[in-house]
Amino acid sequence: MDVKTFDKSKLPSRHVTEGFERAPHRSYYYAMGMTEEEIHQPLVGVVTTWNEAAPCNIALARQAQAVKKGVKSAHGTPREFTTITVTDGIAMGHQGMKCSLVSRDVITDSTELTMRGHCYDAMVGVAGCDKSLPGLMMAMARLNVPSVFLYGGSILPGRFRGRDVTVVDVFEGVGQVAAGNMSEEDLHELECVACPSAGSCGGQFTANTMATISEAMGLAIPGSAGPPAPYETRDVYGEQAGRQVMDLLARNIRPRDIITRESLRNAAVAVAASGGSTNTGLHLPAIAHEAGIDFDLDDVCKIFRETPYIADMKPGGKYVAKDLYDIGGVPVLLKALLDGGYLNGDCITVTGKTIAENLQDVVFPEDQDVVYPTSNPITPTGGVVGLKGNLAPDGAIVKVAGMARLRHVGPARVFDSEEAAFDAVQRRDYTDDDVIVIRYEGPKGGPGMREMLSTTAAIYGQGMGEKVALITDGRFSGGTRGFCIGHVGPEAAVGGPIGLLKDGDMITIDAETGELSVAVSDAEMAERRKAWTPRKTDYQSGAIWKYAQTVGPAHKGAVTHPGGQSEVQCYADI
Repeated sequence: MDVKTFDKSKLPSRHVTEGFERAPHRSYYYAMGMTEEEIHQPLVGVVTTWNEAAPCNIALARQAQAVKKGVKSAHGTPREFTTITVTDGIAMGHQGMKCSLVSRDVITDSTELTMRGHCYDAMVGVAGCDKSLPGLMMAMARLNVPSVFLYGGSILPGRFRGRDVTVVDVFEGVGQVAAGNMSEEDLHELECVACPSAGSCGGQFTANTMATISEAMGLAIPGSAGPPAPYETRDVYGEQAGRQVMDLLARNIRPRDIITRESLRNAAVAVAASGGSTNTGLHLPAIAHEAGIDFDLDDVCKIFRETPYIADMKPGGKYVAKDLYDIGGVPVLLKALLDGGYLNGDCITVTGKTIAENLQDVVFPEDQDVVYPTSNPITPTGGVVGLKGNLAPDGAIVKVAGMARLRHVGPARVFDSEEAAFDAVQRRDYTDDDVIVIRYEGPKGGPGMREMLSTTAAIYGQGMGEKVALITDGRFSGGTRGFCIGHVGPEAAVGGPIGLLKDGDMITIDAETGELSVAVSDAEMAERRKAWTPRKTDYQSGAIWKYAQTVGPAHKGAVTHPGGQSEVQCYADI
């Protein structure tokens, strides 16, 4: 691509590179070894969430170098920077999980500040762990400079006694040990083989679900979500992403041209069809919010209910991300949905082509059972569904992929924290048919809306996953399975009905009709509300306190600022 394609006078980086007034700024660039030509080319932010916290992020620095190579080949000047991640697998099951959802918005904010402060013209974002993917996509929508998203890749599956395993098997192993169904020695053997490489959790958990979304929504190069992290194919996609962002810059194709109500709908369809993570009920509304689009949990769940479940992926199904890659990756899933009439093929993508054009040459493979055609789905409705009722006026969400039982009626067993519930589960202090309630774990009440994988995996490991249900105003990991309902809103901390429950209240959960209700009259609820008082958390200073002051309700994406609709000037236009 010819450098003359770019008119520097119209790009944000002119504020730091052009004119005699910017001589001090340029002196800094010379100090870093940049040439005059590089200084006057477009400046491209290459942001990764690389760190040594977990395997999800450990390979991202390598991929960033490939991205930079691509940018340079297309006459751009890459400027690499990193931002934080909080890795759910390590934060899980203790107070550290309160940092996870908070980190999504810190990732977005810190990326915005770096891009704004240095006036970068375009962006490639490379992410691995759960919240880093939506965090960077939200930043792309907020800044609206030409952008390409690149997933860091999935971990390879572990092998334990002749079968593929993931980290979720280890979490469930904890419950099996507690139940006496597994020895600590066997659990140790499992933990040593479950995660054999770099990369994000291997099933259709949150990271792989958000990677699927990146392709379905058009922010990622087709096929780029598929190769596992250790594969050098990832570097090929990295270089392509670097070249492609320069093409987008030349053509002035921006994220808000790509992120539309229809492309968000495509993303939700892909989640439902693949039995993806319930966390998308938070992240899709949050991405939409950054782009100034109203798209909440109700919109997401309506699409879920209208979409067939066709990808047999863990945790509800048999296969891991590498298996999907081996049959052609996310494009095969999208091709099945497009051919079935479930995708809008006219949505523009980072290739500059529509999603239908991107998929034109994809052939759906017949000799596999990872992805089914929509004419022969695993189930006719999506693997994730929404619930509402007098217990959840703002809605709730549950993953039903792989579940045979879609209705549960039972008495409430109420806990005011995850720790209290986990302790009771470890003691087997619950009975068949119970509805375990974990409250005061919402965005404000946690604060931070923790995931509950340790508790749900322990229940499943004890063999009780099909006998009890669990509801919370917190969240669940994308790896959670069983009758586990999250995002119940309004949350307990703001006086929602879940905060008024008492032990023994009869709760009805029906994933077929979409009901989440409690057999308590409105009059009784009103009396309980009079006696209810708000609670203080242990977080009265610091980043988590700050988050609690600004975060909104889960059904709107748990966002922390007014969003694109309140924007006066878009960064890309400065």
